[in-house]
Amino acid sequence: MLQAFDGAVHRRLAPALVALATVLAPWPAAPQQAPATRAEARAAAPAADRIPLVLSALRFREIGPAVMGGRVADLAVDERNPSTFYVGFATGGVWKTTNDGMTWTPVFDTQTTASIGDVTLAPSNPNIVWVGTGEPQNRQSSPWGDGVYKSTDGGRTWEHMGLRETRHIGRIVIHPTNPDIVYVAAVGHLWGPNPERGVYKTTDGGKTWQKVLYVDENTGAIDLVMAPDDPNTLFAAMYQRRRTPWGFSASGKGSGLYRTTDGGATWKRLQNGLPTGDLGRIGLDIYRRDGNIVYAVIESDRQGRGVYRSRDRGESWEKMSDRNPRPMYFSLIRVDPNDPDRVYLGGVQLSASNDGGRTWLPGNAAAQVHVDHHALWINPNDSKHLILGNDGGVAVSRDRAQTWRHINNMPVGQFYEIGYDFREPYFICGGLQDNNSWCGPSRTLNTAGILNSDWVPVSGGDGFYNRIDPEDPNIVFTESQNGNLSRYYLETGEAARIRPINRRSGQDTTANYRFNWNTPLHISWHDPATIYFAANVVLRSRDRGASWEEVSPDLTRRIDRDTLPIMGMKVDSTTLSLHDGVQSYGTITAFAESPLDPNVLYAGTDDGMLHVTLDGGKTWTDIGRNVPDLKHGMVVSRIEASRHARGRVYLAIDGHYSDDYRPYVYVSEDFGRRWRKIVNGLPDWSVNVIREHPRTENLLFVGNEIGVYVSFDRGASWTRITANLPTVPVDDIAIHVRDNDLILGTHGRSIWILDDVAPLEEIARDATVLARPARLFPLRPTVMWSLRRSPSATGSGDIFAGQNPPEGVRIRYWIGREPGAAPVVAAANGARGPAANLAVRASGPREPGQGQPA
Repeated sequence: MLQAFDGAVHRRLAPALVALATVLAPWPAAPQQAPATRAEARAAAPAADRIPLVLSALRFREIGPAVMGGRVADLAVDERNPSTFYVGFATGGVWKTTNDGMTWTPVFDTQTTASIGDVTLAPSNPNIVWVGTGEPQNRQSSPWGDGVYKSTDGGRTWEHMGLRETRHIGRIVIHPTNPDIVYVAAVGHLWGPNPERGVYKTTDGGKTWQKVLYVDENTGAIDLVMAPDDPNTLFAAMYQRRRTPWGFSASGKGSGLYRTTDGGATWKRLQNGLPTGDLGRIGLDIYRRDGNIVYAVIESDRQGRGVYRSRDRGESWEKMSDRNPRPMYFSLIRVDPNDPDRVYLGGVQLSASNDGGRTWLPGNAAAQVHVDHHALWINPNDSKHLILGNDGGVAVSRDRAQTWRHINNMPVGQFYEIGYDFREPYFICGGLQDNNSWCGPSRTLNTAGILNSDWVPVSGGDGFYNRIDPEDPNIVFTESQNGNLSRYYLETGEAARIRPINRRSGQDTTANYRFNWNTPLHISWHDPATIYFAANVVLRSRDRGASWEEVSPDLTRRIDRDTLPIMGMKVDSTTLSLHDGVQSYGTITAFAESPLDPNVLYAGTDDGMLHVTLDGGKTWTDIGRNVPDLKHGMVVSRIEASRHARGRVYLAIDGHYSDDYRPYVYVSEDFGRRWRKIVNGLPDWSVNVIREHPRTENLLFVGNEIGVYVSFDRGASWTRITANLPTVPVDDIAIHVRDNDLILGTHGRSIWILDDVAPLEEIARDATVLARPARLFPLRPTVMWSLRRSPSATGSGDIFAGQNPPEGVRIRYWIGREPGAAPVVAAANGARGPAANLAVRASGPREPGQGQPA
């Protein structure tokens, strides 16, 4: 195995350590020339059976941050012992605490998906835990799941229990005394029609399933509650909705409220007192002490929307108020299990009512914590005890929502994009879903590690691209949603808004720039004062954002999205949740400048267009027509212009916006005239990013919805890097050109770093490395830092601490065969011989594979 001896070795000892190479294997005189053709690339690829040995020994550092949390989908609490509870995150898996949030264990890291819709404990046995995957909040960034899982040992082990194609789970309900009887509300595909949706039931613990309530291929079940006094009585909220690349609709005849009194054998649609027009999303709750009292928050038109209550098990309904904040994203209603009139309603704020929802208490019932509330648990034995889940993580109240404690010790940040600088140690800046943009160090001088206090916010809202000025690390170009761009000064905290404005538009608002939710931002490789920013046109500033010029025409299809049907229906101003989450369509989603030629620029869009200019923007050529799979409905997720060949460019296309989950990755050697698909080894999960190593052209990395993949042969084959990484969407990848670190911006587990990928470079350059009996990989010079201990922040208990890199120079080697009974020994002396300064001697594992002395 490849590992590293982490000794306290000063930078000046690195040359002496390099001499160790002759002990194990000779170095080549020079790196081999990269293969020129696909056949040569395949021939140079290392032996496939040895690649897993190499990759399994890699160790990433989890650096956080945890200060801002991440989006919670659901909570499940052991009512017998409320200090034990589970949190399911939209993209961060499932976490468990047994001490009321002081410490946490991620218990779902090795499963297929990290997107969670629901977590439920069996009332009769809290060690039986069900997880429904695929968050149901309908975001444009919502990932999908692969069905339901069950644990019978409190989350230590899991078994997949089917319903794979449901994709998004709204709720799971378990029989109070028989844990083998389980109901699942399956919302179904978000981006397309499918029949695997509705209410499912199992009576044998998930071995077999019966679909007991189904409307049509566009309508699923979003919520489900069981009467506390009769487990055969359930209420189901059916929900017709569809998201597309251009918008969203929740209109249609499929949505409605249903009740069964015979365990799902038959269902009755409830209508008496409910809105008569189209319904959208419905959230449900039932009073714990009286199953006749049912609450519903219903999406409908202006007259019908709001909070409803039934006192007769759903036979009739009374409208209590018209409050229903952003139903597409929330629709959370909870009634106090000990007070039928105390009601909470989730939204941007948390609302509370003491009269069944007729009136609402002024202000925000959770003003001290993050906004956007999706989950709420109220202790049935103590109504003052609440646990709240929102876009910023978890909060706990012990005084009935008067005050809250924010739990920020889980690194579940949802990063979209990351950037870095060249300080020593370098800093990383990145933007997160609904949690601002932050900058923090890749390591600290604190023995505890990288703490939340080491991170600094640089902009608000939903954070996206952050780029640090190469000449002045004090300046960060930071972006929030829909093209809100600022130049931020770290030393003073000042910010200058530099978003481009189309001053020619005048009164014609259709001439305004259209910015994507995640607008591409780039600092030129060739001139640090030149910035590119992409709307529906490419914009360039030569003075760090003080002024802007257009360097392209509109590069989109220029389609009026309101002419495009959703679910076969025309949309208009009466469409429920019309285009919620998609402010603009026909926007640039990916941009690249060639590191070898400043005149070569590429731009890809959310409506399936791809262009290149070879003359700095004077003329643009449509090269999307040369990509077989690029069409309207597909989104260009990333363009990577090569550092090694002027005409080479890599392309990633995301098809899940059209309900196509296959990987689409291409390479062109001639500026996009011809393309070759390079997806061998990639699974059916859409690709978010592709990166080429800046020094080694054969070495490529891909981030998709479940992790990171590597190619040693310029895309001819791909292998997943599991190592110690959890399953999580990887939205961005950066390779530090000085330190050679691989930096992952994950959308659900914050930031991870693989220090110095030199061993992977070596393999990509020379396939014979893994055929040799032994090999010492290149050593990176290392700074000796003087560390200090902070008595106020030890990185233990309820304080999260990201991992610093190990101290000293790392010695990593490869063993191609069993070396015998004796352990591998590495020894290093000072530059002037054995008596000088410092000597290091260590032994490592003897089995074939990568290793490090220990």
